[in-house]
Amino acid sequence: MSIKIGVLDQSPIHEGETAAQALRNTIKLAQRVEELGFTRFWVSEHHDSEQVAGSSPEVLISHLLARTERIRVGSGGVMLQHYSPYKVAENFNVLASLAPGRVDLGIGRAPGGLPKSTQALQRNVHDAPSLEEKIDEVSRYIHNIPPEEGPLAGLQANPIPETPAEIYVLGTSTDSAGIAARLGLPYVFSQFINSSEQVALDSFRTYRESFDYSYGREPKALFALSVIVADTSEEAAELAGEQKLYKIHLASGKTATVGALESAEEFGKQSGEEYTIEVTQAQINKGNKDEIYAVLTEIQAKYQADELIVTTGIRDIDKRVRSFELLHEAFAGLPVQS
Repeated sequence: MSIKIGVLDQSPIHEGETAAQALRNTIKLAQRVEELGFTRFWVSEHHDSEQVAGSSPEVLISHLLARTERIRVGSGGVMLQHYSPYKVAENFNVLASLAPGRVDLGIGRAPGGLPKSTQALQRNVHDAPSLEEKIDEVSRYIHNIPPEEGPLAGLQANPIPETPAEIYVLGTSTDSAGIAARLGLPYVFSQFINSSEQVALDSFRTYRESFDYSYGREPKALFALSVIVADTSEEAAELAGEQKLYKIHLASGKTATVGALESAEEFGKQSGEEYTIEVTQAQINKGNKDEIYAVLTEIQAKYQADELIVTTGIRDIDKRVRSFELLHEAFAGLPVQS
């Protein structure tokens, strides 16, 4: 492929499906995109959801690594605000030891669920470090840089793999871009959550201008987006349907974005605050393979993205797989045998 393309699958549970079937679909897709030569395959973290099966990315990653051979597998992402950085580092050091050179640790800022699930995950947590501090701590453990002082001085997150997991900071704002830049880590802007072109451009500019090279790494900017490819433009439009995003604005100033009105209303109720819901059309890049080639080439050039991460919400797993086959054909120029 002339552009590096990775895949994000959220293990959606569509009407009439079970969670087990949704996870089997994720496995099927991972195996097929590996055959096609895509760069990496990421899975998400969602809690208290009847629409998404992936609540534990570490467990799913382990299974996917065992069911594939070459493709990188990782999280898009682990919601670190809920967890001990030390334990997350241990988990991903085990994964990286099992599959050297194939593991990615994407870290997200969102809660990944409704307020009750956040409360359950953070029970008895007080005066927690900031997310930036937590990411820095995970990075140090992953790269075997033990604390030099304090009660944890010398502590390692064993096992220490020969090739550590690659860490990515995921986000939808200049704040997340700044965190990635200050820590010298790769940054992923999730356009399928925040479709503002200006925010994306500002985020990448912040990232590149503020990047700290003292860690010995170079900037690496990824752009995550929703794509649907079909044999015809008309079919792609039909598959995309009228998908919407629902952004909850709480009185405290906090916001969250979900994919269903019911989830948005439940989020507001569980928050215990006054809230409003903003409805926007989901940004889905759709078309036949020639149209998608043109669109993605333009996007890559506009944002100077080092790599694209593509997700698709097509209900039918065979058509979801076909979308990635056509995406491969668009950039490889060769028909794919299904």
